[in-house]
Amino acid sequence: MVSWGAIKSILIFFGPMLLPKAIGYYRSFKAGAKNGGRPIRPVPSAVSRALGILFVIAVILLIATLPMFSEENIFTTTNSRIQIPVDVLFTRLTAIRPHGLTELDLRLREKLVSLESKLLYLKFGPDAIGNCLFCKADDHRSFYYYAMSYVLTPHVFNLAVLAAATSGMFVGEEGTVWRRFATICSVIIAAVDLSYLSEYDHKLNAKATRLEDLDMFFWRTHTYRYIVLAGLDALVGWLLFLSSTNRAFVIPVSAAERLETATKVLESARSKMSASAVVLNTVNRDENLRGKAQGYWVNETRVMSEIMAEREVVDSVNSTLESRVNIAAITLDADSYSKNMMGGFQALEQAS
Repeated sequence: MVSWGAIKSILIFFGPMLLPKAIGYYRSFKAGAKNGGRPIRPVPSAVSRALGILFVIAVILLIATLPMFSEENIFTTTNSRIQIPVDVLFTRLTAIRPHGLTELDLRLREKLVSLESKLLYLKFGPDAIGNCLFCKADDHRSFYYYAMSYVLTPHVFNLAVLAAATSGMFVGEEGTVWRRFATICSVIIAAVDLSYLSEYDHKLNAKATRLEDLDMFFWRTHTYRYIVLAGLDALVGWLLFLSSTNRAFVIPVSAAERLETATKVLESARSKMSASAVVLNTVNRDENLRGKAQGYWVNETRVMSEIMAEREVVDSVNSTLESRVNIAAITLDADSYSKNMMGGFQALEQAS
């Protein structure tokens, strides 16, 4: 098992190298969103529902890691070592139980008769030891086959949740982008979980002389399993948020999409121009409307002339031109442009 000190050493060594790369990737994602031709937008309503579901499931998975929601460990409950005689162990357990031993306790009392069975208890948990009808202490694989259903149940449930959250029918195109990623990650996590359970050597606890030295493998992997699944849901939700809002992982606008957008804009402008032409033609054909239109423009010209002739307006325009517009530079540019144009004409006349 990797110690916390080793993890800190790895982070201290690789942190200065990985952190700048992570920041660079984040900036490239933001730049990709800008260069992809798709502006950042709010989260679509369908994606919001998917994010809400993933958040709720992630919280439930984290709550499931609490000791009250995991199976009881009789060694921890009775504060007993692995070498304790079975009679003493269950005598302590009987003293704790207000209503006596349960049916599972009685079955465990019959099966935890050797050190090997106790070691298997720490690896596969009380349900596999007490309720498996075809399992034998000398056949470790039988316990593994029985425990597979317990291990795979949360993985299958979480995979179904991710499938719904990335479904094209439920979320739309934004969700289908991450459907394969979520499925592959779920399968890999489940495979690693089963492989870890299969390869773990339960005899490592045989030399533990204190309760604190025991590796409670079944309960430890239970906690890690639900934390990893909650982290996967959080990761998929984060990716959904980034891609659906065009903050990262943006697919650039294709030439066909740009052409379609430009065509729609042109069609809309053409429709508006046609409507304006129809209205203008109607106004010009009707004598009353034509008179009103001419009267409006005559009055508009008079009003604007009076406004522009007021002293305050003239002073404001002059002040703006003097402070914000460099008249001298504009005059110089115009003079240079006119000279270049006239010089070109003179050169053409001389050549002819």
